[in-house]
Amino acid sequence: MSHHEFYMDLALTNAQTMKGQTDPNPLVGSVIVNDQRIVGIGAHMKAGEPHAEIHAIRMAGESAQGGTIYVTLEPCSHHGRTGPCAQAIIDAGIRKVVIATLDPNPIVSGNGVKMLENAGIEVIVGIREEESRKMNEVFNKFIVEKQPFVTLKAASTLDGKIATHSLDSKWITSPDARQDVHQLRNEHMSILVGVGTVIEDDPELTARIPNGRNPLRIVLDSKLRIPMESKVLNDGLAETWIFTSQYYDHQKRKELEDLGVSVFETSGEIRVDVQDVVRTLGEKSISSLFIEGGGTINAAFLEQGLIDKVVLYFAPKLIGGKEAPTFLEGAGFDLMKDAVELTDGEFTKIGKDFRFTGYPLKQGADK
Repeated sequence: MSHHEFYMDLALTNAQTMKGQTDPNPLVGSVIVNDQRIVGIGAHMKAGEPHAEIHAIRMAGESAQGGTIYVTLEPCSHHGRTGPCAQAIIDAGIRKVVIATLDPNPIVSGNGVKMLENAGIEVIVGIREEESRKMNEVFNKFIVEKQPFVTLKAASTLDGKIATHSLDSKWITSPDARQDVHQLRNEHMSILVGVGTVIEDDPELTARIPNGRNPLRIVLDSKLRIPMESKVLNDGLAETWIFTSQYYDHQKRKELEDLGVSVFETSGEIRVDVQDVVRTLGEKSISSLFIEGGGTINAAFLEQGLIDKVVLYFAPKLIGGKEAPTFLEGAGFDLMKDAVELTDGEFTKIGKDFRFTGYPLKQGADK
């Protein structure tokens, strides 16, 4: 490991501690080194607050002059809610900047590097680039496409069942796996389920971890069948949005809106149009969506090519039964060649269970 990689790893680790706090902004970490000593360290903690480079420069003070700054994402070069970090680096007298990856934001990409180089500062780009890109996979999609990064999560037995034929589903996975899910909820801006889940389970859809945050709760409900006494409508723990179809109960909509619930009508005649859901969330600056729906909803998003990441929890159990629901239903694909291939797969053991993470190849991508 080179010294550049060592210090960049520290910056990456520092950035990752803020996961779930910065969106829709990226995770960014920074380390300033002078005479082989770390003199400043920082992370971006919240949108609208100082960026990682600023925190590191403030900590270093005069020791920043003549030093090297490591930053996981290209320093910004424009005035947004905060000033340009590239200019702050120049003003601090830093002589070298080591960057993991360029900023995909079109108004920044490459411009921060140009500003630094024009000021006579040496710039190195590409140290731990892949790690930085993966860390900011949500931001990288949202800033370019203006749509949320969509993660599909499901928990099943080894034979793919999410409940028995009698619809008993408590509990498939262990407490360790369920705690891991709460962490993922904390890291996402929004969580989505179908109205069937609300009717059957009456969930809170919150992230029950210390000092965590609860995601925006989204319910797909084509006819507005959601019970008015549901926890997601009354507990006040997080905001709830409902997406419906053209075929909905107009009086029920008024009752829901009187409770403070936002109701969005999609273009689907009898079913919720999931493309409209994703488009609306992007317009509302929701950068990440965590889907915890049943097999029908999961299939709807997957068949529309809207899933960016899959997180599957497998319990070492077998249920069997043709009538027992699976985590992926819908019409399915006719031919094996059309099956969705998952790439960059990783298995992790969590308690008694296994977590698989993978990324669907989009249509048109090489298989």
